[in-house]
Amino acid sequence: GLFDCQPALLGGIKNEFLNSARLDNLATCFVALESILDYSKSADKDQDDMVSMIALFDHEEIGSQSTHGAGSPVMSEAVSRVTAAFSDNSHSRDPELHSSATRRSFVLSVDQAHAVHPNYQGKHEKNHGPKMNAGVVIKTNQNQRYATNGVTGFVARELARKAEQSVALQEFVVRSDCPCGTTIGPIISANTGIRTVDLGMPQLSMHSCRETMGVADLTNGLNLFNSFFKNFNEIDEMLEG
Repeated sequence: GLFDCQPALLGGIKNEFLNSARLDNLATCFVALESILDYSKSADKDQDDMVSMIALFDHEEIGSQSTHGAGSPVMSEAVSRVTAAFSDNSHSRDPELHSSATRRSFVLSVDQAHAVHPNYQGKHEKNHGPKMNAGVVIKTNQNQRYATNGVTGFVARELARKAEQSVALQEFVVRSDCPCGTTIGPIISANTGIRTVDLGMPQLSMHSCRETMGVADLTNGLNLFNSFFKNFNEIDEMLEG
């Protein structure tokens, strides 16, 4: 295979595109890490009774079935250890506390999305063709290749609506006559029982040695993560009501 040793560069007439190796999925890892670091320094954290975390997994492109991929016990064990830390006996897990924590938890499964290629527009449904620099993509698939459902998709839209800085969203459903790839979202959701929505920032040349995405979508992704850490609890309580 080819390995790109060049640094990332901006391109386009207005430098509106980012060209780099491994945008899938280091771009998401970057905005997730930036967001949780910012949140850890904010005053909002001091008023938050929830546990916020990010999880960055290896081996997604080869099925996630490894000792530290998304198909491993890492995620469920992390939740178990967190709930054990809050139980009366820190050496054992309170089953009821764990069940309650699982029910109230939520995962943003964010992996890069395939933008419409100008030479292959027919590969996308007419009204479900993600464009670069047009927003974060909500991915839906009725065969559960993506974990998004009616409730989790609603939560993502509310996160965007409540964001302090604008977050553009796009909808994606794969063509019914085309096979659909998958993400770690259904794996984590099935292994843990945690509600999950599949999202992604659109890009071209996915899995090539050099990929391209919109600069504005990095900002959209960062703002969406910021809203998640700040506003999810309020949205979840509204759902409970």
